[in-house]
Amino acid sequence: MSSLEINSCSYNQATRLQLFPPLVEDNISGLLGESMSSTEDKPKDIIKFTPEKLSVDEVSQLVISPVCGAVSLFVGTTRNNFEGKKVVSLEYEAYVPMAEAEVRKICNAVRQQWPVKHIAICHRLGLVPVTEASVVIAVSSAHRAASLEAVKYIIDTLKAKVPIWKKELYEEETSSWKRNKECFWTKND
Repeated sequence: MSSLEINSCSYNQATRLQLFPPLVEDNISGLLGESMSSTEDKPKDIIKFTPEKLSVDEVSQLVISPVCGAVSLFVGTTRNNFEGKKVVSLEYEAYVPMAEAEVRKICNAVRQQWPVKHIAICHRLGLVPVTEASVVIAVSSAHRAASLEAVKYIIDTLKAKVPIWKKELYEEETSSWKRNKECFWTKND
C-alpha cells in the first residue's frame, strides 16, 4: 500500500496560490531539492489541483527514483482549434474533494495492476491558454512497460470518471461547457 500525499485548492480568481504549496505530510521543495533517501522506500501518490501553470519538469522530478529506470509522462495541452472553431483558452472547474477521491481510486487501481514506484497526477483549474498544460501525469517504474501502460490507464480513466468540467472559449462565439464524450455517466445520453 502506498502513502498518499494530497494537495489541492479550490480555484478562485482572486486567490493565486503557488504551483506546489506544502503537501499534507511533507514539503515539495524538500522532495525536489534533497535526495529522497528517507522516503525512497515508500511509493508515493501525489495528487494536485491548482490554478497555477503546471511545470512538466517539476512534476517529472516528483517521481524520479534511483531504483527506477523509467519515468513516463502524459502532458495534455490546450490546442487552438476544435471542430473548425478557433479556441483561445480552456477553463476547468472541479469539485475538488470528489475529484481527489476518484484520483485516489485510480492510483490504487494502477498499483494493483502494475509494479510502479511513484505516481503524480496534476490538473490545472481555471483558465488554460493555448499551448499550456492542463494535466501532467508522471509515473516511475523499474521498467518502461509498467509506467507507459499506467500513464495510459490514468489519463483514460481520469477523463472517464473524475468530475472535472471543461469550457472551451472561442475567438468569435459565445463559449459553453463541453460535454465529455468519454465520461462514463454520459454514455447513455
